[in-house]
Amino acid sequence: MFLHPRARRSLSGVLSLFLLTAGTILPARAQSSTVTGAAAAEGIIANSLTARPPDPAHSPDSSERHTASPLVALYFDPTQGASSNEVVRRALASNGELAAARLDIERARARLRQAGLRPNPTLDFEQTTGLLTGSAGESETSVGVSVPIELGGKRQRRIELAQAELEAIEAEVSDRERRLAGEALALYAEALAALRELEITEGLTDLDLKTVVVVQARVNEGDTAPLELNLLRVEIDRLRSRRAMVEGRLRSSLLRLKSLAGIPPSEPLRLREDIRTPGLPPAPASLEAAIALALRTRPDLRLARLTEELAQGGFRLARSQSAPEVTAFARYTLSRSAFDDTPVGTLRDRDKLLTFGVSVGLPVFNKNQGAKAEAAIAISQAKVRREYLEQVVRSEVASAYARYEAAGTALLTFEQGVIARSNENIRTLRAAYEIGAFRVTDLLAEQRRLVDSQRDFTETLAERYRALADLHHAIGAPVVRDTAPNPIPDKE
Repeated sequence: MFLHPRARRSLSGVLSLFLLTAGTILPARAQSSTVTGAAAAEGIIANSLTARPPDPAHSPDSSERHTASPLVALYFDPTQGASSNEVVRRALASNGELAAARLDIERARARLRQAGLRPNPTLDFEQTTGLLTGSAGESETSVGVSVPIELGGKRQRRIELAQAELEAIEAEVSDRERRLAGEALALYAEALAALRELEITEGLTDLDLKTVVVVQARVNEGDTAPLELNLLRVEIDRLRSRRAMVEGRLRSSLLRLKSLAGIPPSEPLRLREDIRTPGLPPAPASLEAAIALALRTRPDLRLARLTEELAQGGFRLARSQSAPEVTAFARYTLSRSAFDDTPVGTLRDRDKLLTFGVSVGLPVFNKNQGAKAEAAIAISQAKVRREYLEQVVRSEVASAYARYEAAGTALLTFEQGVIARSNENIRTLRAAYEIGAFRVTDLLAEQRRLVDSQRDFTETLAERYRALADLHHAIGAPVVRDTAPNPIPDKE
């Protein structure tokens, strides 16, 4: 159809604006067609004027957005990708450092088994002869058995100490698992943020490439200066550089996540979640509830309490070891004697003796004074550390909770203020552009501001994800769940 040059310029601007404002919501297959020549551009413009471009602030399901780009599809799979839940499970099951730490539990169980064993008896054998001293007929053979008797509850104190040590090591391993899960979630959030930024940058690059076709057509017809086309190409190169940097950051996050989770570097890892819906349990209803839960469930705080009990067990053992060492024994003796120069000749005598006795060590000098004093100091030391850790736990929970609430407030401001106003600015510029009051570069500048706002919005989403993960890390509650999590809706 025939269009007046000014009308064609207005319609071309409408198409440019339509592409700029609707880029993030158009599927790849709808954006993949290449417009060549002024006639093709005018045809698309004429068809586009009948439809109202959707609001870029309201995007469809994340899976549709991510699968729209082949580049993003390399790192995202809404069905076969790994969720944060699965990554944490893989890390807890395959991390080499954690596997080595779990062996400490088996060592502690072996020590507990050893602590319950009773002391071994002692078998004594003694042979006495007079052959070398001129008394050939004199000999004595003794066989004895001695059994140590533990007084003061020494065995029970050893068992209690070994049991407390086992529980302390189990708590320490649980704390390692808590910290490992926190590191995995932080890396997952970092990867999600990079993925969203890559998607935005990729979408804007594709839009600018399609806008080049329209602007080129206008330059060929003399309706637009070549400088406008060059400025647009500079913007495309800048976006390509930004896209390469963001993709490198995303790959780095995925590689570190693989290393943490024990995944081979050659094994592909794609993300499944969207950063707007963290796959984590919801936050506690209040700060007081979060602190109370942390004081009950934090494994490192449980370790501090067990360490205090361990020190008390060590003191009881040191006190029991100051009791006298008692050993009961029994000995059988066979004695042979010969008497010469008797009126009746040589007389031989054989005696059989059974001896019982008790050996008692007298604690006169060594009453285990130093060990008892050291154990008493260890109790005080463990108490001070436990009290300090309780303060640290309260502070960490309060800090993470404050960050989570601040991130929620920031998201609300972005959605109702920044993003909404940016969309309104684009709609206003579009109306002005339709009457020829602005150039395409003006719309491109406003679109760039909207993209910058979206980048800040992504960082805020990532901060909310990290804050929620840090809150669960500070609480010490398990973050791995058997069922799919409910998405956390954005505040409205």
